[in-house]
Amino acid sequence: MDAAHDTDRPDEAILILGAAVWPGERPSPTLKRRTEMAARLWHAGRGRAVIPCGGLGRHPPSEAEVMRRLLIAAHVPAEAIHLEDRSVRTGENIRFAQPILARLSLGRALIVTDRYHLPRVRLLARRAGLRADVAAPPLRGGRIWPQIKGALREIAAYGVALLGFRN
Repeated sequence: MDAAHDTDRPDEAILILGAAVWPGERPSPTLKRRTEMAARLWHAGRGRAVIPCGGLGRHPPSEAEVMRRLLIAAHVPAEAIHLEDRSVRTGENIRFAQPILARLSLGRALIVTDRYHLPRVRLLARRAGLRADVAAPPLRGGRIWPQIKGALREIAAYGVALLGFRN
């Protein structure tokens, strides 16, 4: 049996939340760190599938496609990768990944995103009815200003999510 369907793996998918793609089809440092973390989790036996999430941003291709390329370069089997390439917001990442989880008969997700993002991701997953754990890559290799900017933006986004607005 191939690794994508290995019954020793937990009944979960590793779901990677999107981040920017830079000109020339290059992953932003955030996208790269999240994807590398997901590959490490895959190789540690944490999921039966990997779902990179993210549609087309400012620069092509989609965030999910760039993550797929990074995962394959990290020796994650192509048959274990299932793209969600329409979403442009965190809530959409989760909602649009749910049909993929259902198609794969997977009941849980391990969501990979940045540490500052974890509280809102937990809230949105719970509201969407998704049984999920979360994981964050180390900041090593991350630039400090985008992390600060992201954390500040999350304060407002969490408040919006608490009020029940979609985000």
